Amino acid sequence: METTAIPSHEQNRPFDDIRAILREITERQNESDRRTEESKKEWEKSRQEQEKSRQEQEKIRQEREKIRQELEKSRLDWEKRMARMDDLIGDLGNRFGELAEHLVAPGIHERFNELGYHFGSYSPGGHIIKGEDRKTKAEIDLLLENGETVMAVEVKAKPRLKHIDEHVKRLEILRDHRRKINDYRQVEGAIAGAIFGVEEKKATIEAGLYVIEQSGDTMKIDVPDGFVPRRW
Repeated sequence: METTAIPSHEQNRPFDDIRAILREITERQNESDRRTEESKKEWEKSRQEQEKSRQEQEKIRQEREKIRQELEKSRLDWEKRMARMDDLIGDLGNRFGELAEHLVAPGIHERFNELGYHFGSYSPGGHIIKGEDRKTKAEIDLLLENGETVMAVEVKAKPRLKHIDEHVKRLEILRDHRRKINDYRQVEGAIAGAIFGVEEKKATIEAGLYVIEQSGDTMKIDVPDGFVPRRW
């Protein structure tokens, strides 16, 4: 039987194909490894950047917290100082209130008479109004009276907004007290102060109360255009 010889290059073709396949697999594996390594590097870079950003944000948070604590400490210190100042002003205010009554009282009826009230006299000193239980309901610093009007004046070293509301309630108590004794004269009010703030002065006028403020060695009544005193 006659055999046909296979050329050597034909004999090596299967091995060449296998080597080519293995080479392609190796190249693909190397490319995959390269990409994996690049991905790892990118991930690590991203992680480091995120960690850096986190640390920076933490640093900013700590700085803000430090500032907040410093501000809170400053606020508490300020509140303590203001509370102390209020106590000092309160003590001074009480003493000044006694002095102010002597400063305000002597010429106050003349100031109101210039506005047409014709008060014949004034009554300084605490006018106490008591309820049926004999407990004090209100105390009035200065009281001016004529045949038609009873003027109650509250004297403060430095009037505050709360003093306005308190005096309005005091005037209501005075009116009710006078009605019980068949005194139907009109009740009006005023607040006198050595130091009047702009807001407090505006609120006093809006409440229908006269503003009496210090002017040099005496007191003056500030009556803005269009002011109409409230009557109780």
